[in-house]
Amino acid sequence: MSRKITPTLSPQRRLYLKTEKRRRQRVLFTQIGILVLFIGWWEIAARVGLIDSFIFSQPSRILDTYLNMAQNGLLTHIGVTVFETLTGFLLGAVTGTVLAVLLWWSPFASKVSEPYLVVLNSLPKIALGPIIIIIAGAGTRAIVVMALAISLIVTVLEMLGGFHRTDPEFIRMAETFGASRAQIFFKIVFPYNVSTLFNSLKINIGLSLVGVIAGEFLVSKAGLGYLIVYGGQVFKLDLVMASVIILSVVAALMYEAVSLLQKLTVSRIEHS
Repeated sequence: MSRKITPTLSPQRRLYLKTEKRRRQRVLFTQIGILVLFIGWWEIAARVGLIDSFIFSQPSRILDTYLNMAQNGLLTHIGVTVFETLTGFLLGAVTGTVLAVLLWWSPFASKVSEPYLVVLNSLPKIALGPIIIIIAGAGTRAIVVMALAISLIVTVLEMLGGFHRTDPEFIRMAETFGASRAQIFFKIVFPYNVSTLFNSLKINIGLSLVGVIAGEFLVSKAGLGYLIVYGGQVFKLDLVMASVIILSVVAALMYEAVSLLQKLTVSRIEHS
């Protein structure tokens, strides 16, 4: 019967791990402390009149707003925004990566499309809102297209740039041994750019959310963007602030989900 051998850590390694753990704890406690101090200052400043509580609201009023929203379809609005964001995000990530692969495969097409990609990336997508609404229709489809339009070009540029930055020595060595274009891509180029892919996903999850909110500002009947616009129209600024805070939490959770997926993927690759 084989016995499982557990590696022993040196005293220096234990000291290093202990120091790193303390450092992470200090960072976390500092982050929480800053947030608590900010919320406390916000509440006190609103109560003593340093800031206008009607415009900037205050934590206690926002808490009351949350309790009221929880009984009036808050989860529905969050679910609509998350669904639209994830749909646009996944479509942008998959389509953008496929387009980047095709452009890498054809250097001629890559050179031809380069100025167009740069112009499309710098173009404010909100300006295309009325056209998108006319083409896709006023509803969820137009909002998803808006998110897709914002994230797609960024994905193409990020992935294509990563493909071109792959160490040329690896590629030349593979070509020397007679590797085909497909073998070079799947064995060298794409594995070399796994980190580039996840960096692109981290950027695009936020951009997709921006696109969804912009779309909900223009045309929506539900979602956090709808609540923000509605709150501004009827001067319920507590609703606006509450929706913005929820939006921030949703964005942070989505980013952390992508980071967790990256850690799991990298760990699996390293142990395969």
